[in-house]
Amino acid sequence: MADGQWNDRRDDGQAATVAVLDVGKTNVKLNAVTASGAILETLSIPNPVLNDGPWRHHDLHTLGGWVFDTLAGLARRHPVSTFVSSGHGSGGVLVGPDPDAGDGTALPMIDYEQGLPDDIRRQYAPLSGSFFDRGSAMMHGATHHARQMFWMQQAQPDGFSQARWFLGVPQYWAWRLSGVAVSEATVLGAQSHLWNVAERHWSPIVQSQGWRNLLPPFARAWEAIGTIRPVLAGRYGLPPGIKVLAGIHDSSANFYRYQAAGFNEATVVSTGTWIVALSGKTPLARLDEHRGMTCNSDVDGNPVGGALTMGGREFSHVAGDGDHLNADAAIVSRMIAQGTMALPSFGDDDGLFPGSAGKGHIAGPQPADAAERKALAVLYTALLTVECLDALGSSGRVILDGSFLRDPLYAGLVAALRPKGDTVSNLDTYGVASGTALLASHGTRPARAAIALEKPPVFDHPSADLAAYARRWRVLAAQATQSNRLYERSFQ
Repeated sequence: MADGQWNDRRDDGQAATVAVLDVGKTNVKLNAVTASGAILETLSIPNPVLNDGPWRHHDLHTLGGWVFDTLAGLARRHPVSTFVSSGHGSGGVLVGPDPDAGDGTALPMIDYEQGLPDDIRRQYAPLSGSFFDRGSAMMHGATHHARQMFWMQQAQPDGFSQARWFLGVPQYWAWRLSGVAVSEATVLGAQSHLWNVAERHWSPIVQSQGWRNLLPPFARAWEAIGTIRPVLAGRYGLPPGIKVLAGIHDSSANFYRYQAAGFNEATVVSTGTWIVALSGKTPLARLDEHRGMTCNSDVDGNPVGGALTMGGREFSHVAGDGDHLNADAAIVSRMIAQGTMALPSFGDDDGLFPGSAGKGHIAGPQPADAAERKALAVLYTALLTVECLDALGSSGRVILDGSFLRDPLYAGLVAALRPKGDTVSNLDTYGVASGTALLASHGTRPARAAIALEKPPVFDHPSADLAAYARRWRVLAAQATQSNRLYERSFQ
């Protein structure tokens, strides 16, 4: 996505007092947001990645210049009094003692999607503890913070020994701005493998590897940990009095937005690079690490059941050149009638179907053109979404939001696939930024946050046919899992 201001915006008549930095894997956005969560201005830049050094890594030097310059511009156009960052859960940064020393890092920030060296993967596995110590299964590449730390420690011991802190992405930017280092529950609860959310203690690998002194004290996501450092304010023309909050995991920020609106019983599905379903009502005993399930944390540190799959990447594999089109309901009906199915998983993450990574394929008559590929991709991601919800046991209200809702048919398909549930959607695609901004008024809001929820459009297709298609899809999707388990047992 090119630099620039988004055309669509919301306006609740208030001034934008909160600057929200939303660090995604693919793009980084800086938003001017009102206290009630309305987005008045958004600017974005691709999240830059470099291939030099000991591993593929994010270019935090370039990104830092953009963040500080853009923040200064926002502060000139809006009465910004608070800065807070959200970020994806797989981003971690090992920093030195000085946030002004270049980009502040002791070693480059690992791009988590690259493969691990075989020896690192083998050595790491027995150190990682139980499911609740990890909060997830072993996911692909360098997804987990602890795995990144272990790789750094083994591959670059000298650089690692010079480190002062290991920070999640939101806390890295809070540290760059304020000079104060903190840990935060939602970030460490996003499959970091460092924090046992259920029992509220550090995971065993922290002690065994001697990392405790690299992990700073906890702060709540909404806590003001400091203000803009004077040297940074002077260099970029930033208002020195801007408060800096601790920051939050991106999907947890979206979940918090609905908590702030009083929807504590609902399951929230965030969509983008990942499909992330979160429910505070799923019993911990139901969580199954072998089915893409996780134990996350809400802003108060309480366990939240999660189910996730890399739906955005799966979507792209199937949609191909049809990505820019809107899915056509008649074409989706034709895909269902003729039995065309996209089966997991096209990427290198198993998601909900262990053993399926790299085995994704299209069964039945192949899509004939870009329009059919797009229709199939939307149908496929709707099926993946419902699989996440079924894993969590979410039979009641489900709230859909995120980038998938730009195609109206997605929400309609999810609703049709769970006819006994209450499926609603929020067409505001800035849920992460809105939820993050609401942290600035945590504990002081006079009323619940306002959110407009809508019933999805009706997908007009015989329900029995759709249900039969979904059952057949689930059977075929599970076959890779079953064959993989049989293969594993044959070597035990």
